[in-house]
Amino acid sequence: MAWTSYQLLLAGMMLVTGSINTLSAKWADNFSAEGCKGSQSHQFQHPFLQAVGMFLGELSCLAVFYILVLKDRRSPEPTLAPSQPFNSLLFLPPAICDMTGTSIMYVALNMTSASSFQMLRGAVIIFTGLLSVAFLGRKLESSQWIGIFVTIAGLIVVGLADLLSGPGSGKNLSDVITGDLLIIMAQVIVAIQMVLEEKFVYKHNVHPLRAVGTEGLFGFCILSLLLIPFYYIPAGDFSSSDRGVLEDSLDAFCQMGNQPLIILALLGNISSIAFFNFAGISVTKEISATTRMVLDSLRTVVIWVVSLAVGWEKFHALQILGFIILLLGTGLYNGLHKPLMCRRCREESEETQGLLQGERASINADC
Repeated sequence: MAWTSYQLLLAGMMLVTGSINTLSAKWADNFSAEGCKGSQSHQFQHPFLQAVGMFLGELSCLAVFYILVLKDRRSPEPTLAPSQPFNSLLFLPPAICDMTGTSIMYVALNMTSASSFQMLRGAVIIFTGLLSVAFLGRKLESSQWIGIFVTIAGLIVVGLADLLSGPGSGKNLSDVITGDLLIIMAQVIVAIQMVLEEKFVYKHNVHPLRAVGTEGLFGFCILSLLLIPFYYIPAGDFSSSDRGVLEDSLDAFCQMGNQPLIILALLGNISSIAFFNFAGISVTKEISATTRMVLDSLRTVVIWVVSLAVGWEKFHALQILGFIILLLGTGLYNGLHKPLMCRRCREESEETQGLLQGERASINADC
């Protein structure tokens, strides 16, 4: 069935905004600017402040939800289902997981390439599958287990590509390894978030935009408050500020003032996450969850191509192999192969029916 113009617009929006989200965050990391009180120019490395911006983008989904509710109420034929009462604190544990995982991933993005960052996030299906078996009592199909093992193989290939290309890309090899391990560790936390959402949140039939926005509200408030103690906690080599603390927010704002393009990059990150969440939910509703998964995988290609084009990383053939293996593992886990198998089954069934009809025809002719 051909897609409508609206569906094509949603698919394009999801692909573009999803790519901009990672690329804008990496773009901000590549800037160097002076900090406060005339300190020397240094790299903009403020992962926790960037995570606050991401939650601000998620929080905007809550505003979109209430706009849709208001519009629906004024419509002569309301389409939105009535909101069921629920305790908003149900979103607190997933929000804490989201806050922790996102902050770790922003730290890791400073250490490794944007393409590897996006590819290694595919590890989430491994931990989601295992945790769903352990805590949700779900039974995985054989194809899902195969998808998990194929994904592990893909992660090994991507990690090997980083080991081989790390020294040539101007990055410290130990930083690249640490960044890759942090990304995989963050996927464990993201998987816990997904299991918590499925076990405690989704059964209340909460609108997806409201769910994303409520988690964004909790994440934004908690992490904004944590920026205060982070200003005094020493972080050693993980900090690029002169004070060497976990997060120097004042230094970040001074760098923004001295290099306004950093503000543009952060605004791109905040707005893109809002549009990406809206487009992703809409794609699932208007087309299918499988299409959303495919588009999410395709943005890895966009990020990789752009990173190569602007010189953020160098080409390595193993990354192509790793991406293909990861895509295969993701496809198997999410059942992307089933429509192809069903089509083949239908074709074989039609061929069998044709042969049977031919046999019946020859029998009738003999009679």
